[in-house]
Amino acid sequence: MKSSNNAVFQIHYHLVLVTKYRRKVIDEAVKQRLFEIFTDLCERWDCDLQEFNSDEDHVHLLLDGRPEVKPSTLINNLKTVSSRYIRKEFPRLRRSNQAFWSPSYCLVSCGGAPLEIIKAYIENQGAKDKS
Repeated sequence: MKSSNNAVFQIHYHLVLVTKYRRKVIDEAVKQRLFEIFTDLCERWDCDLQEFNSDEDHVHLLLDGRPEVKPSTLINNLKTVSSRYIRKEFPRLRRSNQAFWSPSYCLVSCGGAPLEIIKAYIENQGAKDKS
């Protein structure tokens, strides 16, 4: 768990970003640079990049976030900045001002107890101990 002045929290996100038109353009050099960019951006947003990997047309990020950071704002920044750097540093990926990433993304919250255990815990709140 992490804490701030007024909160204790643990927020994990699994984020998947897909290249525009699912172009297979992520080779080892692009992958390494994306890792560096995402690591730097997460530090700036006071988030942790816990895991990163990719295939030729998409990336997976496991992020440890903070309650003050709106996920959609963080994701927009990750996509915008990484796209700008990648297109600048890899000329073969420039296509007449076309974005590097698809406009969509997949974001899944993860971590902690399974939902069934949390549901049972909430259902049992206020129940008298019968032992």
